[in-house]
Amino acid sequence: MQSPNETYLGLDLSTQKLKAVLLNANLENVAHAEVKFDSDLPEFRTTGGVNAGTAKNEFYVQPVMWIKALDMVLDRIVVQGADLSTVVALSGSAQQHGSLYWSRSGLETLRNLDADKFLHTQLDDSAFTVHRTPIWMDGTTGRQCEEMEVAVGGRERMVEITGSRCYERFTGPQIRRIFQQRPDCYRNAERISLVSSFLASIFLGEVAPIDCSDGSGMNLLDVRSRDWSDECLAACAPGLRTKLGEPVPAATVIGSIGSFFVQRYNFNTGCRVVAFTGDNLSALAGMNVGKDWLALSLGTSDTVMMSLKSPSNLQEGHVMVHPTDDGFMGLLCFRNGSLVRDIFKRAEANDNWENFSELLDSTPRGNFGNLALHFISKEILPPVKGSLRWNKNSSLASVELAKGVLKYSSPQTEIRALVEGQMLTRKTYATEMGFSFGENTKILATGGASANRSILQVVSDVFNAPVYTQKTTEAALIGAAYRAKYVLSVARSKEAPCDDGKGVVNAPGPYYDFIAGLLPHSVTRVCDPSKDSEQIYGSLEERYRAMVSFMMEQQD
Repeated sequence: MQSPNETYLGLDLSTQKLKAVLLNANLENVAHAEVKFDSDLPEFRTTGGVNAGTAKNEFYVQPVMWIKALDMVLDRIVVQGADLSTVVALSGSAQQHGSLYWSRSGLETLRNLDADKFLHTQLDDSAFTVHRTPIWMDGTTGRQCEEMEVAVGGRERMVEITGSRCYERFTGPQIRRIFQQRPDCYRNAERISLVSSFLASIFLGEVAPIDCSDGSGMNLLDVRSRDWSDECLAACAPGLRTKLGEPVPAATVIGSIGSFFVQRYNFNTGCRVVAFTGDNLSALAGMNVGKDWLALSLGTSDTVMMSLKSPSNLQEGHVMVHPTDDGFMGLLCFRNGSLVRDIFKRAEANDNWENFSELLDSTPRGNFGNLALHFISKEILPPVKGSLRWNKNSSLASVELAKGVLKYSSPQTEIRALVEGQMLTRKTYATEMGFSFGENTKILATGGASANRSILQVVSDVFNAPVYTQKTTEAALIGAAYRAKYVLSVARSKEAPCDDGKGVVNAPGPYYDFIAGLLPHSVTRVCDPSKDSEQIYGSLEERYRAMVSFMMEQQD
């Protein structure tokens, strides 16, 4: 039975910092603490939380830095007034695609932690066979990506099995590179963890399983069967299944908290540890995106996240195992986001966002047939670079007409053509990925540009759906605490079924309904689509596709 003073701890090990939050039974914030790697742990000499290696595109972190940060963040949250004896469940989120290689002595130490000593003085370099952990920024595995795709029968086959083509940052190619270049380190690694399961392992005092959701960002997991793919494991390195252990669903209680934390921080012995997962997946849980919702993060690059019934085979998208239901999560990334909007703000709007918004608002929807695609750096989807501006006379009828115009006659036309072009790109690929737009569709906008109401109105019109925003900027962090509460509630209902007298067992419903019930006012509706949106942008989608096909031809 739940008591009113129960709390839930969430952690997020992102690239630049380790954060912790304590939420009460109503999911209200009780305490919060963070450790910034660059400034709080200067001895590790990171920049932006990472170290650059000697090879081109090589980036790594020393695992001991993360362990020391955990010592510090727990001390800080206690100083903030957190009573850790009230924590009944905890979970975490971590940057995706990093990998850690436990040594035999490291596992021995993990199982026998001494509460009188700091974690980092016990789990030191000797706990790992690789002391420089490759992280998501690392881009040194091009050859390994090719080898793995060839070994399984090609890129399409890799996408079909794992939900993504091989990416240099993904864990499978990273493991293969270590196996090839440092065979002793690979052979001597008793177990391999992701950053998320590594952090969970410390709380358990035992190697934690990798959860299926974060595991689906490795090029090793079959997203349909929710198990490691034997084809992909064989393409990566020998004996890998034993080193990875069996994956578990993200909604799994993986054990109780280790005695170290009970003795040192006064955690309750009954505190449950819920599987930790990757930050994108945890953010989806924190934003509480239901099946009809599409999350649009408008940041340096723009990201679209959605729930999917079945995996798509989109080569430049990612399909992952959904962290809170039995479906899938689609993830699309677009490089040319706020950086391009910022370039146009400087060039056309006197470097002022208010001017930018005024110019955007002063132009009608559809922009008189003017539409532009600006891919300043090579885009992921579509895979092109360059700019193309079409006016109402442009078409594929001839090469001259398809080349469009060099510049528009006014700054307001330039700005609307840019923003409408960006949002048509997002919508087109979300549709291709399998998201079905309908009358129940809702958009949740996050990220820096979600503060700009004028941009959100274009989003609402292009997607023909209402747009909502959320107060929280820490979606991955609070998502960890939300999941801790939900998964514990499900576990308790199974352990001690509560009959309502009519033979109905009161189990919590689906995750989305459970969290929405506790947080009825967590989102605010900020924009509604105009009545003529479907009519205007439905026809513009065809023009958009024609523009992309012309740009692709020009690249060849």
